[in-house]
Amino acid sequence: MANLAEPFRIRLDVRISDIDPQLHVTSAAYQQYADHARFECVQAAGISVDELLRDGFGPVNLEAVIKFHRELRVGDCVDVTCEWVWGEGKTYRVENTLTRADGVVVATISYVCGLLDLKQRKLIPNPAAEWASRATDPTVIGLECVPARA
Repeated sequence: MANLAEPFRIRLDVRISDIDPQLHVTSAAYQQYADHARFECVQAAGISVDELLRDGFGPVNLEAVIKFHRELRVGDCVDVTCEWVWGEGKTYRVENTLTRADGVVVATISYVCGLLDLKQRKLIPNPAAEWASRATDPTVIGLECVPARA
């Protein structure tokens, strides 16, 4: 399935607590920025994470690949995009691009994700359908409409 809209985007300020001894942002902070963007994106789509968890489903990261391009330092602002890439099967990708306010891309993060059935401890077969059925605006997460549940 192709993505339909521009990727979701938020702006974050780099905090002093995000900095390592070399005075640039730690790799863990980059992942936290991406996780925060994904959470905000889900909320912007109208999905209640509380309801998702209550119903026995939990989003999981199965793989994360970070590519660093430039430094990000205290005082910088960073725009973080969140683009969901859907296909067939139990997994999907979430792609993040982190860009300084001056337009320089500082990092990209690519996640392979799934939606875990918390009782069975297995990935559900059609995560796109589950996410879309909970969204008031599925286009925010790259879905056109509510697919039929398997």
